[in-house]
Amino acid sequence: MDMKVPTQLLGLLLLWLPGASSEIQMTQSPSLLSASLGDRVTITCRASQNANRWLTWYQQNPGKAPKPLIYEASKLQTGVPSWFSGSGSGTDFTLTISSLEPEDAGTYYCLQYNSNPPTVLPVRT
Repeated sequence: MDMKVPTQLLGLLLLWLPGASSEIQMTQSPSLLSASLGDRVTITCRASQNANRWLTWYQQNPGKAPKPLIYEASKLQTGVPSWFSGSGSGTDFTLTISSLEPEDAGTYYCLQYNSNPPTVLPVRT
């Protein structure tokens, strides 16, 4: 992937999309994160109700379709680099980038699909 990204800073901006009270709402932390190449980066997604393991993490870059990274909370999508991993169940989920690379810049989405409609939470780098 040929894209120009800052090599010393990865900023994650929290965007929260509220739903109706009967829907599962997602919150994410940290709201802002600075990281350098090679750093371990962790993004946490918390559900307002039990989402079981029905959570997918996506990465999206400008002008591109969202790319699934992790499905069912911890399963690595085929072709995704091994420095990505996911964990969690119930209400607490984590996406970990074990060693940050320039191509990891983008918008990350945590999507639960235990309830309908699904809840999408984007975090922009």
